[in-house]
Amino acid sequence: MTDLTALTIADARYKLRAKEFSAAELTEAFVEAVEGGDALNAWCEKTPDLAREQARAADARLAAGEAPSLCGIPVGIKDLFCTNGVRSQAGSRILDGFRPPYESTVTANLWADGAVMLGKLSMDEFAMGSSNETACYGPVVNPWRRKGDDATLTPGGSSGGSAAALAASMAMATTGTDTGGSIRQPAAFTGLVGLKPTWGRCSRWGIIAFASSLDQAGPFTRTVRDAAIMLGSMASVDEKDSTSADIPVPDYESALSGDIRGKRIGIPKEYTVDGMPAEITALWEDGAERLRAQGAEIVEISLPHTKYALPAYYIVAPAEASSNLARYDGVRYGHRVEPRQGDGITEMYERTRAEGFGAEVKRRIMIGTYVLSAGYYDAYYTRAQKVRRLINRDFEQAFGQVDAILTPTTPSPAFGLGEKSDPLEMYLQDIFTVTVNMAGLPGISVPAGLSSDGLPLGLQLIGKAFDEENLLNTAYALESALEFSATPERWW
Repeated sequence: MTDLTALTIADARYKLRAKEFSAAELTEAFVEAVEGGDALNAWCEKTPDLAREQARAADARLAAGEAPSLCGIPVGIKDLFCTNGVRSQAGSRILDGFRPPYESTVTANLWADGAVMLGKLSMDEFAMGSSNETACYGPVVNPWRRKGDDATLTPGGSSGGSAAALAASMAMATTGTDTGGSIRQPAAFTGLVGLKPTWGRCSRWGIIAFASSLDQAGPFTRTVRDAAIMLGSMASVDEKDSTSADIPVPDYESALSGDIRGKRIGIPKEYTVDGMPAEITALWEDGAERLRAQGAEIVEISLPHTKYALPAYYIVAPAEASSNLARYDGVRYGHRVEPRQGDGITEMYERTRAEGFGAEVKRRIMIGTYVLSAGYYDAYYTRAQKVRRLINRDFEQAFGQVDAILTPTTPSPAFGLGEKSDPLEMYLQDIFTVTVNMAGLPGISVPAGLSSDGLPLGLQLIGKAFDEENLLNTAYALESALEFSATPERWW
């Protein structure tokens, strides 16, 4: 029998219906893989008993001929998604022991479509980070290594656990969230497809908030087809989330023809940044040529306000975070520091938050509180929102000329854990991805090649709002042309 953990969703779906194996057998193979992958520290909560129960239910649906698209498919869930009765704490001590009595809309959609939950995946605390080093569970390790080097590398962040687990074949797909690149950057670092849908395409209800106007759920998968299958299940309008778009969810998989003849692909000149490695530039040029060879027209475009995106993002995101995280005070749930003799409730709040939040979260709360304070609101936050509107206008004008935009996903391959101690240096990892979040657009990272050190590199495609069908089809054409098939050599 083929190694079950190496199958794509599309392949497994076919074989399950052909009764080549059962959902229970498929799930057991992944349960064993999860148990053997502790060296990567990707999982923060394992749910083998729940997975087996869901697999049995999936087999019953398969036997009855009533199996939806994800029936029997084992997946991992980022710790930011609330899952009924299963620990959900956003990688933070402040939510220690929190077990929600409800289910996020996205995960409820997955379970309704028959998916099987293997467990919860580690992440940067409250999704604040680009290396998965800020989680209370400790850093996640990338299954990839540099040629001839045993140094441990980051899988990217904040959805690093989701990326590492999938790259190591410990799940068939995983969920992530993307606020400034937290799906696309880890996907590029681990050789995966990472899709950030249009803001509002997937409900945010039951997803622990970082920055509400930027956060969006999306899938990690091995192929573009699998991403289309996952998005078809994850996306929905939701009366519990007033910001979810009341737009029908298309059949994304059926849109994957691979025909991009006559499509115009934009290459933004502003994305050629100083100090970008030559191999990233060469990969970008190669991707454009491969799209041209399939009948697309390559067009240079300008996104003039790109240079302001990163500083504007690091005003807007911390401002929203400082507001969202004000609710964590140790009163109703999560971590609490018991008052000392003579302490009042204010002292309990202060000590609980000081002990419960990590350094990066505290840094962003303080930045956010500062830019929202009297005397600085207009100078920083209002100005950043004006810049955001200009960035959005740049994209609107660009999409008057082109159907999609091609850029690098990251300015480098995966770096070593502990290598980037300067917060500003870490923030620069988001340079190619934050514009998409600021404009609320869909973006996808496709594995495109290996660096000189043997590490994965990704290319990003950006699409029009709520046009994931065409974005996925263009990504499918790019994926077919690139023929990336490398996997990490097992050492864990």
